[in-house]
Amino acid sequence: MPVRGRRPLGSPDARQAVLDAARELFAELGFERTTMRAVAARAGVDPALIYHYFSDKDQLLFAALQPPVDAATVFTGIGGTPERAGEELVRRLIGVWEERPVVREQMAAIIRTGLSHDRASRLLREILSSFILAALGDVLADDRRELRVALIGSHIGGLMLARYILKVPGAAAASPEDLVQAVGPTVQRYLTGDLGPASVGPAGVGPAGVGPAGVGPASVGS
Repeated sequence: MPVRGRRPLGSPDARQAVLDAARELFAELGFERTTMRAVAARAGVDPALIYHYFSDKDQLLFAALQPPVDAATVFTGIGGTPERAGEELVRRLIGVWEERPVVREQMAAIIRTGLSHDRASRLLREILSSFILAALGDVLADDRRELRVALIGSHIGGLMLARYILKVPGAAAASPEDLVQAVGPTVQRYLTGDLGPASVGPAGVGPAGVGPAGVGPASVGS
């Protein structure tokens, strides 16, 4: 990718250019091989400017993986109709992806970056889990919330990956409404539905050493 033209210090779009360049390079090279100087060269800024905005490469990675600031507005009001929240969430997200190519490319770059390195993957999981929980916490069922958040993030991220990055034929060719109708009920189940029984350990022992009836520690040799 060609290096962007040099931006003067204080240019209002310099910080965004740095973030865009960082996402590209983290996705292409991974965290360890990406240098601050390479990010500066691609963004067209003086390397010192990166340290002005971000104290080190860890902070740059954290900022690069954050969803767009206005992404939270996508979720506003979803809790007003809890029984349709899954469908509404998918409809709004696909609407943003289809109608705002800049946001779509930014989110795609975040996913590519998150897949590029263990550190980026862990950080992206933490950010997305916090983001989903903050946005949908009022709708989310009280049981197994961590699993529900993980399933929602995985399904939405997988949909974007299939449609916009890998361009899997079925997902790429489907109309937005077809995707809403297909994916919405599944996301709704993750939000509020029955996820089935929790798995048990060996010999029917639960995760905390509790027997099947949940009345106390499983006895051995009784």
